[in-house]
Amino acid sequence: MKVKRGILLRYGKIVKVAEPGLGFKIPFMESVEKISTRNQAVVYQGLQAYSRDQQPAQMTVSVSFHIKPSEAGAVYTTYNTIEALKDRLIVRQLPTQLENVFGQYTAISAVQDRTKLVQDLQNAMRKAVVGPVVIDGVQIENIDFSDAYEKSIEDRMKAEVAIATRKQNLETEKIQAQIAVTQAQAEADSKLAAAKAEAETIRVRGAAEAETIRLKSAAEAEAIRLRGEALRENPGLVALTTAERWDGKLPDTMIPGSTVPFISTK
Repeated sequence: MKVKRGILLRYGKIVKVAEPGLGFKIPFMESVEKISTRNQAVVYQGLQAYSRDQQPAQMTVSVSFHIKPSEAGAVYTTYNTIEALKDRLIVRQLPTQLENVFGQYTAISAVQDRTKLVQDLQNAMRKAVVGPVVIDGVQIENIDFSDAYEKSIEDRMKAEVAIATRKQNLETEKIQAQIAVTQAQAEADSKLAAAKAEAETIRVRGAAEAETIRLKSAAEAEAIRLRGEALRENPGLVALTTAERWDGKLPDTMIPGSTVPFISTK
């Protein structure tokens, strides 16, 4: 890409703006002045501005720009040289725009929100610089506050970090305590459930044993009742049962006047 335009002069007056490439001029009558349209950068050091909280700061700011190719003739006519253009359009505007933009930030926010600060300054310069130049970018390369203030900022940041760390530790301890409570509750619930299960097992076992005893007692009572009814209905049943069990032998000793077994004396 060709980055220069030739200003063809005849006796010091502009004849035309020559495009890049081969051209001709009349010796002794015509001359050519070259205007660069490439991107250029200029650095300004020691620029001073006050923050919103009245803290002075010195800054180094760089501005990159280029000349509009179609405006090369106007640059030569109005400013003659690019250096003169920089002095009149950029150098005059930069301190003012820096003061205006930097004054909207506190010293701390200027450091913390530096990207936004740079963007705001770039927008302000693009709006303020009107003419054949295009502002490509602005960078704040350095911000220096007083030593005392920088020390106070450092101390404040350390304090904020310490507070944040303490808060994080407290939050961690809180979470750990909640975990411990949850675990203890879970253990207690587990023990309670086990105790309830054991109690239920004992209750069921006791109920089963009681039911077994009840059924056994009921069966025995029913057997006694049935036996009693059978005896009442069959008085000779006892004698019959005894006779069935007798082995046919008389007792070795008999009391005088007693009866022989199973033979009624009546």
